[in-house]
Amino acid sequence: MSLIKLNDVWKVYPNSVKAINGMSIEFNKGEFVYIVGPSGAGKSTFIRLLYREEKASKGEIYIDNVNLSQLKQKEVPHLRRRVGVVFQDFKLLQSLTVYENIAFALEVIEEDPAKIKQKVMDVLDLVKIKSKAKFYPSELSGGEQQRVAIARAVVNRPDILIADEPTGNLDPDTAWSIMDILENVNALGTTVIMATHNKEIVNTLKRRVIAIEAGRVVRDEARGNYGYEV
Repeated sequence: MSLIKLNDVWKVYPNSVKAINGMSIEFNKGEFVYIVGPSGAGKSTFIRLLYREEKASKGEIYIDNVNLSQLKQKEVPHLRRRVGVVFQDFKLLQSLTVYENIAFALEVIEEDPAKIKQKVMDVLDLVKIKSKAKFYPSELSGGEQQRVAIARAVVNRPDILIADEPTGNLDPDTAWSIMDILENVNALGTTVIMATHNKEIVNTLKRRVIAIEAGRVVRDEARGNYGYEV
């Protein structure tokens, strides 16, 4: 059974721009999927629809049989316990330490305080940055900040990790280290959906590739190539 299902989904913005045009697609539990396509193709809108940052204008999006279009706003935080999100620009809280940034993600969902420390230290170990637990984001490199962002997104062991250009601001060596982490997260059972322009990563780490153009799926290959000039 599909973990994520889009059925004839449309997203039309108030300026009449059709960002998503009748998209129907499914994702199975445990997949690692690249979302590729030229700038302006609708990749970011597609990503935002999956964690209900945007709401579809038409059609249905299901995550484990829950219809996102019917979710009340007060129910969205519960959805996001199951869907972790990593951004290109990290979005860390600058006034909090590495440890506090990750712990905060558990505090907002009212995790048992007795469990928070162990969960945070375990996930810091997963992303190999435990030694920087007391550092502030401004004291970290870009790659280290992205590791913290991933740790924050997966500390609650979500079913799905959505990564929007997670290597876009990183040098090649650092980008590959981030991919190692994402592959480890996927190996633990989390479904990973990653929007990217990184041709080398897509062509080297062969996974399912979904290409989007003008808000439509134009290619869906089990072990595809990037297929665009960058």
